[in-house]
Amino acid sequence: MYAGSVQTLIDELGRLPGVGPKSAQRIAFHLLKLPAEDVHRLAQAITDAKERVSFCTRCFNVAEGEHCGICRDDRRDSAVVCVVEEPRDVVAVEKTREFRGRYHVLLGAISPIEGIGPEQLKVKELLVRIEPEGIEEVILCTNPNIEGEATAMYLARLLKPLGVRTTRIASGLPVGGDLEYADELTLGRAIEGRRELDA
Repeated sequence: MYAGSVQTLIDELGRLPGVGPKSAQRIAFHLLKLPAEDVHRLAQAITDAKERVSFCTRCFNVAEGEHCGICRDDRRDSAVVCVVEEPRDVVAVEKTREFRGRYHVLLGAISPIEGIGPEQLKVKELLVRIEPEGIEEVILCTNPNIEGEATAMYLARLLKPLGVRTTRIASGLPVGGDLEYADELTLGRAIEGRRELDA
């Protein structure tokens, strides 16, 4: 154990996701070695982000105002909505430069183990967007894990009666991967999601 304020800093850093006790200790001592102005700049950046950034009232992406930049962009196709789990997933999809529609961020995925059900997610908010915004297709872009699959299946069941086209992102082998190293589930998905080739 360290002196009060040092231990408090380590404890607070340890509460961050992905930061274990050793990493928290390493970060704390790194911060203590930095010049005071560098530490103040970091603290100010955290404070500013917390004060200025909120969630878009339409899609729940991060925003510095009522709506995020994507929702404010009139050039985006409002008839197609890509549903993702977290705001960082929006960035991942945007990097592909393949999607020109809008988004809906659930702010999580269904996970009974963690006590997260549909009520804790932005599901109702998605459903109320369908008719007023003229949404014709919803792309379910949740993670290809147990929670993401459960969330996608749940949303697909809710969307079907609304008559909106519901699609799921393809999953399978990465480009440049070898078949012999693929696990059964990944290879099975790749075969299931096969597409016709144009000759």
